[in-house]
Amino acid sequence: MSKTVKGVIFSRLIVLFAAILVPISIFLIFSIVDFNLWYSNDPDLNFWIVKILSPIVFSVSWLFFIILFANRFANTMDSFDEKISVVPSRLKFFYGINAVYVLFIFVFPIITPIIAVLSFASFAWRLTTFRKESWEDDSKTSFLTKFVMVLASVIPIFCTVSIIPEYLELPLFLWNSVWLFLIEYLYMISYSLFTALSIGSLIILFSNSGISEYEQLFVDTNQKKSFAHIKILVVFLFGFFLFLDYNDYPIIDLFYTSGLIIVIFTYFVNLIRGKSKYGSFKSYFVGYLIAAIFIGSNVIIATEEVSEFLRIWSLLMSAILYIFVLFYTFATIED
Repeated sequence: MSKTVKGVIFSRLIVLFAAILVPISIFLIFSIVDFNLWYSNDPDLNFWIVKILSPIVFSVSWLFFIILFANRFANTMDSFDEKISVVPSRLKFFYGINAVYVLFIFVFPIITPIIAVLSFASFAWRLTTFRKESWEDDSKTSFLTKFVMVLASVIPIFCTVSIIPEYLELPLFLWNSVWLFLIEYLYMISYSLFTALSIGSLIILFSNSGISEYEQLFVDTNQKKSFAHIKILVVFLFGFFLFLDYNDYPIIDLFYTSGLIIVIFTYFVNLIRGKSKYGSFKSYFVGYLIAAIFIGSNVIIATEEVSEFLRIWSLLMSAILYIFVLFYTFATIED
């Protein structure tokens, strides 16, 4: 079931934001990164191709792609959220944000030229074909349609080839300039929020409601209303932990360790209590697998004795798992 925010379907809202933010981010990348044409030193030509034509082509491509598969994207997020419903929210948030960063840094630059070619070819096909309803239509595609599709594809190919040497270095630039700069703040905000959520989850676990709303889908509307005061406490604790971490008070390590112990405890207790109380308890193998991997990765990251190299690779592997399941859901879900 789709989650709603004041009557607005959450997954549809994310798709709308993506349709707005993705083109904006492309323009920002091309304005910040100093791409240069490998075949010309003309500043005017460089400006029109790199700063104007390329971001327009790639932005329009993504916008067309997102609009074309808007329902599929939304249904994918709903299905994915349901599959990982057993994953603690503190881990969902942290590794979800981490997966978004990895997508943006590594996957997004690689697939953008491919998306551009497919989008321009698809758009040309739709403009020149009125009787066909899908790519799988058995009727023969005219030479004119094929020619226009190839001609339209030349535009994104030209933009990609024009900056290809430096474009391949974009992931490294984003890693060094964006990810490594933000990761410390991501740790700080995420751990503060996670620890606050863990305490709230523990309180709910031992309340009369039985199963923590932070861990499972089985919470009715009346139960959610009764959690309002706990949510206020969580917000207060989040601000308190963030203050301690930002000012580097040693006691914050004790809170973070306690939060990790709490989330592991509540996860297993909720799993046992949920299965025993509800005959139709919603569970998915992939959800439990991801939860186990995320908790293990969280232990690695939270351990001071672990090297920074191992922490980074732990983050990357968990993000790859997150992204793989998301892509697999997108490819296999029915519209």
